[in-house]
Amino acid sequence: MLFNSYVFILAFLPVTLLVYFGLGRLPERFVLNKVFLVLASFVFYGYNNPSYVPIIVISILVNYMLSQLMLITERRALRLPLMLLGLLANLGVLFYFKYHDFFYENLNSAFGFALSLNHLALPLGISFFTFQQLSYVIDSYRRTVPRYNILDYTLFVTFFPQLIAGPIVLHSEIVPQFADPKNRHFSFDNFAPGLFAFARGLVKKVVIADTFAIAVEAGFGAAATLNTAEAWFVALGYTLQLYFDFSGYCDMATGIGLMFNIHIPINFNSPYKSMNIREFWQRWHITLSRFLTTYIYFPLGGSRKGLVRTCINLMIVFLASGLWHGAGWLFLLWGLMHGAAMVLYRIFRKQYDALHPALQWMLTFGFVVVAWVFFRATSLADALAIVKSMFMMDFGPLRSEITSAFAMPGGFHPGYNALYMLVWYALALFGCLGMRNTYEKTLAFKPTLSNAVTTVLMILYCTLSLSSVSVFLYFNF
Repeated sequence: MLFNSYVFILAFLPVTLLVYFGLGRLPERFVLNKVFLVLASFVFYGYNNPSYVPIIVISILVNYMLSQLMLITERRALRLPLMLLGLLANLGVLFYFKYHDFFYENLNSAFGFALSLNHLALPLGISFFTFQQLSYVIDSYRRTVPRYNILDYTLFVTFFPQLIAGPIVLHSEIVPQFADPKNRHFSFDNFAPGLFAFARGLVKKVVIADTFAIAVEAGFGAAATLNTAEAWFVALGYTLQLYFDFSGYCDMATGIGLMFNIHIPINFNSPYKSMNIREFWQRWHITLSRFLTTYIYFPLGGSRKGLVRTCINLMIVFLASGLWHGAGWLFLLWGLMHGAAMVLYRIFRKQYDALHPALQWMLTFGFVVVAWVFFRATSLADALAIVKSMFMMDFGPLRSEITSAFAMPGGFHPGYNALYMLVWYALALFGCLGMRNTYEKTLAFKPTLSNAVTTVLMILYCTLSLSSVSVFLYFNF
């Protein structure tokens, strides 16, 4: 089920809130509100494809069983095979659904094999709930987690706002909040800023990201024939589309969490304001960076074993990040680019930090824009064609397939579509760079009449604009 759909906005969310808080009024010994929320999360997850539900159910049961065995086993040597089995099970399922065909295709191409492909649809959110459970399995091996009952563990994994596209939360961030008795009851102090954050996220996705998506699709579909101006607008358009799409989802997820009195950790913190690539990854997909740092970078030695080893560890982490995002050579190349940028920053940090802040920002943002081309392109040839056009100084008019995405409703002055497009880009960039993000605004939120009217208008306008519902980009990962 999509956040940006009629069934979610008009039925699922309000009904789930009403029943959850209604059941929360029962005596504390009754946990029917938790049971209901788990069942509602399974409905949310399997709404479009019920066949996904058994996959996540089996995943939860296997990981819970292994974790409980490790938590009751005193000897580390006996826990180790259980932890390795957990790693093998989780990564094996991820490989089967996400990487099997990519691996087999490359074997067939390289060695002339005729290995058959599965052509399986990727279960929604499998990368997110797999990593989330991996963290619990590994921490169970370290015996740094408490023993939760199966209901609390299942709710930790399936809580629907963060189930499909993150953030990748830790047990300590979610389970204790559901155990807090006061969170069983409706709180206007949480609901109001939560609804406000949801409304802002909805605008980001429905109004902004989906508009840029039309121009981006047209541009990447004609990658080989773009002139310099078109190439830059297309590359920057995808940069903005992905920003508002992903940050929109994060806003909606944290907003819905707040409506249930649950504070979901921040996963997106104005990354395009970053002055260097290290800061960018401290602001973009924060919980993925945390997972990779905690469970890959630190165990490899982090930065404790000299510069060369640190650089190797950084490259491994970012190759893993690229592979996590998708089964394709372009994702690996994108990860390699960011890993190389991190290594260069590590080596030349002193000289880089001495540059003027404006130049630091331009270098960081420019690199991110170019790297996103490889992330979005469907082939290396298309990516290279777009990047080549960006620097060939071959300026020309903008084709109508790109500018028409920004046309005024009703075909109002179609001759000015290019001008409208410039206004869209300018306002979107200002939103990324010159405005407080939703997390900051939510912290300072006050339930004023102005905020109430703004929130209602945003939700109303977006709901009326849902004629064509599009999925979030991170659903693909």
